[in-house]
Amino acid sequence: MKIDFKGITGEELSFKLNRVKLNPEDKLDIKPQFSRQIRKVTGNDKLNFVALSVKIESTDDEPKPFNINATLVGVFEVEEMSGAADERRFVIEATKLVYPYLRAAVTNLTASAYIAPLNLPVINGPIFPEDRDQFAFTTGGNLN
Repeated sequence: MKIDFKGITGEELSFKLNRVKLNPEDKLDIKPQFSRQIRKVTGNDKLNFVALSVKIESTDDEPKPFNINATLVGVFEVEEMSGAADERRFVIEATKLVYPYLRAAVTNLTASAYIAPLNLPVINGPIFPEDRDQFAFTTGGNLN
């Protein structure tokens, strides 16, 4: 299998400051939520898109000083992908390639808002639990 990384785009980058009063002794738990979408172009099975998102939202139960929505899309051309095992390997590798860009985007977004920059954790292995279990992996969705 040959993977060619064509580029990356920012699909959504949003920041909203919340006027939340936190006590100095309270520990702030950000709890970012990650999601991913994999898409292929109808009529061109070689072209694949991997959208990686992170969301941080304040709720009444868990107030946070800001909300963030960030989605980056990696564009890949994949040749000689045959079968579910290759598809799984591609998705895991593409996710690992896009994640550092998402991490940098969140840091830059918070720094641009003139608050202490948020650094998402460095992740060396699979990000999503389903990537760790070889039997729980599925992909879907085509672009027309």
